[in-house]
Amino acid sequence: MASLKSFFSFLIFMVYLAAAMGKRQIHFGSQNIDANWYDAHATFYGDMGGKETMEGACGYGDLFKQGYGLETAALSTALFNNGLTCGACFEIKCVNNPQWCYPNAGTIKVTATNFCPPNYSKPDGNWCNPPLKHFDLSMPMFTKLAQYKAGIIPVMYRRVLCSKKGGVQFQVQGNPYWTEILMYNVGGAGDIKDVKIKGSGTGWIQMSRNWGVNWQTGTKLTGQILSLQVTTSDGKMVEFDNVAPANWQFGQTFDGKKNF
Repeated sequence: MASLKSFFSFLIFMVYLAAAMGKRQIHFGSQNIDANWYDAHATFYGDMGGKETMEGACGYGDLFKQGYGLETAALSTALFNNGLTCGACFEIKCVNNPQWCYPNAGTIKVTATNFCPPNYSKPDGNWCNPPLKHFDLSMPMFTKLAQYKAGIIPVMYRRVLCSKKGGVQFQVQGNPYWTEILMYNVGGAGDIKDVKIKGSGTGWIQMSRNWGVNWQTGTKLTGQILSLQVTTSDGKMVEFDNVAPANWQFGQTFDGKKNF
């Protein structure tokens, strides 16, 4: 009986050890959120200057000023996930097309900032129609992988952690009765799943996603010091205390001083 009891104790210990090791691997592992590579295709839009790639369906503004530059992509419906993937980062490589893929081109890393809309009136040849996984890249990023004459290339991709310089940036928008926060330069998983805001005269208030990376609340917060709690899709939460002073104004951007 004692031997059997010892065996079950050892078994339970091993289960807990395996779970702990699994958690440790997720937390301290490589720079990949998902180490697996998946098949997709890629095209480009705009020219080498990238003017056409600014702003977009995620709600960002001038991507140069916000630190993303031309290292961006518009995602097809299957990847965009109704805007929930905005801010996520992907590593992409050109594959299986020696005619167009540059040899030894390596990979590119891009942030999801826009949406490549489907065209249901053209079911064939529209690469952004579901269920296809597709990246519409800026022209400079596309031409790091292949000749622009290719137009479209087969690629493989995987989710990676976003590496951003400096702190998360918070742009306050709206009016005295409705406050919207645009968040950019978000590191780590990159895509945000939850935001709470607190004024110096309130408790924590749950914000709702307006669209893309814009979150809103109907609580009046003018004249109060603002703090935020931001949670990314991998469940990591970072609290940004006293981000905006009491005399903040709509249209201003504040530095969170830290990142994921």
